[in-house]
Amino acid sequence: MIGLGASGLEVYELCLGGNVFGWTADEVTSFNLLDAYIDGGGNFIDTADTYSQWMDGHVGGESEAIIGRWLSRRGRRDTIVLATKVGKLQTAPGLTAANITAAAEASLRRLQTDYIDVYYAHVDDPTVPLEETLAAFDALVAAGKVRLVGASNYDASRLVEALKVARRDGLAPYGVLQTHYNLVHRHEYEDELAGVCVRENIVCVAYSALADGFLTGKYRRGATLPSSERLEDASLYLTPEHEPVLEALDELAAAHQVSVAAAALAWLSARRGVVPLASARTLDQLGDLLEFQRLRLSAEEIDLLDSRTAVLADV
Repeated sequence: MIGLGASGLEVYELCLGGNVFGWTADEVTSFNLLDAYIDGGGNFIDTADTYSQWMDGHVGGESEAIIGRWLSRRGRRDTIVLATKVGKLQTAPGLTAANITAAAEASLRRLQTDYIDVYYAHVDDPTVPLEETLAAFDALVAAGKVRLVGASNYDASRLVEALKVARRDGLAPYGVLQTHYNLVHRHEYEDELAGVCVRENIVCVAYSALADGFLTGKYRRGATLPSSERLEDASLYLTPEHEPVLEALDELAAAHQVSVAAAALAWLSARRGVVPLASARTLDQLGDLLEFQRLRLSAEEIDLLDSRTAVLADV
């Protein structure tokens, strides 16, 4: 388990992404995935009010609603660390105080809970003063409706500025960062954000941990590619420069008798203060992810993967 700063929250080393719930996983499948993740030792579930507004007939909040119905059926809310986000819903965009307050209430209703463990600003909103945004989050914390606030998709300079404002005004600071980070997309986090997070004791929750499926090994150059909602994104990595990454993962996965996905997640898990975030559409996919639990890469194995990826440009 990993502690989220000084919040007292402890989370499993893999965060389960809820972006697929109500999109590529129907409600029954979503319930089964959530049950299997919890049974496998997990406790950290991520969603957003935007999921899955991009589907025809959807308006956003579908994933939250499914999780809410699952929580109502399952009970034991106190054993779950539940994260959701505000700021990107098409019908309620931005990080004004009014929008944050209203969006939080809507998320609480859909999630059928009295509190959100981690509430993220889904994306930076430079049109709204940080003082206003942070004061709105602070009010939710003071009211007991949010336990920890986080930043998602913030660059280093804005994260530092937000932390300074929170200290100056005595407001709840961002205590967790969600950002794009994986073996083949490293520089966005490692160049500057990592230093800020280590210095400020902020845990990084790394989304797209498997590079839209590329790091599962199911997409390879020259092979017949499986139909997938993620294929277009994953295809960006189907270049000669990225082939050595899969070759190294294949080697490690075979040596440890785990999935390629588990090997990729184990590399992320080995980074200081990093929790991978990944989603699964099927129980078999989830089983592949959870195999990372029994894999602790050696320094030599980490060096091997680093040598294959450090020079790659972020896609």
